[in-house]
Amino acid sequence: MSQNLQRRRSDTRLRPVDLARGHGLSTQAVRNYEEAGILPAAARTPHGYRTYTPLHAAALRAFLALVPAHGHRTATAIMCAVNQGESDEAFRLIDESHAQLLDDRRTLQAVERALRDLDLAAGPAPSAGPVPSAASAPAPASAPSAGPVPVPGDGSGGAFIGSLAQALGIRPATLRKWERAGLVRPRRDPLTGYRVYGEADVRDARLTHQLRRGGYLLEQIAPLIAQVREAGGLEPLEAALCDWRARLSARGRAMLAGAAELETYHRQLVPS
Repeated sequence: MSQNLQRRRSDTRLRPVDLARGHGLSTQAVRNYEEAGILPAAARTPHGYRTYTPLHAAALRAFLALVPAHGHRTATAIMCAVNQGESDEAFRLIDESHAQLLDDRRTLQAVERALRDLDLAAGPAPSAGPVPSAASAPAPASAPSAGPVPVPGDGSGGAFIGSLAQALGIRPATLRKWERAGLVRPRRDPLTGYRVYGEADVRDARLTHQLRRGGYLLEQIAPLIAQVREAGGLEPLEAALCDWRARLSARGRAMLAGAAELETYHRQLVPS
């Protein structure tokens, strides 16, 4: 009974429009998917028209379910591997996407922890000493490494490199390295020539410090700092983090849906 039903299903013939219509696709898109190896090769009528089967419909459903989870390129590679009988390669690609999702989730958690630590450590930008006059300002050779550090001579507030490094428990050379990586962007004091770290620079330095303590590389931190700057600070970033978390959850659910459709197709393609 079940074999007869399966035979009748395999004998069913579908036109490109039959596959396209159910998914809001064009018939050209269906043909393109076949040519890309996403769908198995279609049979041809004596007049050269393509004919598809429920197996092709299952392949199309699997691909469309994989795209939100893995992206178009990886979903294509997965389907091509399955259709070529290279199931292990398809599983490897899926594993890589899961690993990337886990890495993204860990990055989000690291940023959230860093922000919580920043809230606990929040305070005014470190500075000390009187505002020097132009005559008494030290020569712009190198910032003092110990003792009171003057605030910028233009009266705009902020901190010199020594006081900020001391507040973070790092060396001034580390801040200069972060500057070369674009993680902090201090201006120069007009009287002394020293680097001056304003409120936003102190914020970025503290966030970078927390993420470095979490083991993140400078090239991994740079896009996060850019996101903070684009958001206009840490408070607006909270909404971006909520959106980021929602997108990760949506991708995780999409992976479940994609896996289910792919398994259905794989069972039909490679019966156990």
